[in-house]
Amino acid sequence: MQIFQCPACAAPVYFHNLACGCGTAVAFDPEAQRMQSGGQFCANRDEIGCNWLAETDGLCRSCAMTETVPDLAEPDNHPLWTRSELAKRWVIANLGRWGWFNHADTGARPVFRMLSEQTLTGETNVTMGHADGLITINVSEASDPVLAKRQEELGELYRTMTGHMRHEIAHFLFLRLAESVGFTNEFRALFGDERADYGAALDAHYKAPRPAGHDHITSYATAHPHEDWAETIAHLLHLVDLADSADAAGLSLHGDRPQGYDAYADTKTGDLVTRAVAISISVNHVNRALDLPDVYPFILPDGVRRKFAFAHAHLMLNRP
Repeated sequence: MQIFQCPACAAPVYFHNLACGCGTAVAFDPEAQRMQSGGQFCANRDEIGCNWLAETDGLCRSCAMTETVPDLAEPDNHPLWTRSELAKRWVIANLGRWGWFNHADTGARPVFRMLSEQTLTGETNVTMGHADGLITINVSEASDPVLAKRQEELGELYRTMTGHMRHEIAHFLFLRLAESVGFTNEFRALFGDERADYGAALDAHYKAPRPAGHDHITSYATAHPHEDWAETIAHLLHLVDLADSADAAGLSLHGDRPQGYDAYADTKTGDLVTRAVAISISVNHVNRALDLPDVYPFILPDGVRRKFAFAHAHLMLNRP
């Protein structure tokens, strides 16, 4: 993620900021990818701290995608919804760097149901997932204790709300890209036939999970081609944004950062991923000094890198 400038005093402003330290109220313009002080603010600014400009019926580009909000009669859901929407805005802004969901993109946009396991009437089951453009997010996982518990139960190396957003939006991006001539044939050659029975594949995975191996980024990616795609896209987005955020913060390794480098404009997937991994290893070393988890604890074999290259090329097709 970029670090922005206050339009009034040019001081650094971060993605989540509602105001600069100088007192100027700011709002993010996702079309221009910058902070500004004028314009109509999103109607959810006071409700959930949304700091984007309004675009549709008083709502910003991201908030307009949310069809259902959690039961706010249960007071604990309000901060969970707030944190979940921030994660969604972050991912939508990232994809905007490649031209997704902007004014020039006339394709469909995802619709979100933001649900909680806790309601005024008691607990309910919420299954995160995607179905024909409708994404269901369990905002209960915006709670750190809940997230940590699920991560331990599932034996995962990494589990975050931003990761959930990237994974579920990836399923939607598949639908968009599948409209392109030739995409599905190329996809099947790398990921397998996505027409295989999804329910049966997941049942088999949960009964006997397979290790990631040489061609999958996670064990879950082995379950079905759709999940392989979603996990691949999520991790590609992790790494591109890691490289971009490091660049914004002025971090480089032995001068590896070219002048004017833009991770979202880099078409060389292998170089980009290698740079991001090198940065993550260095940050891991720093984290260990504080007894903190590794920032990116994954191994990227050649099979995964080939999938990264395929996905990266297609995601960049919308780039201005």
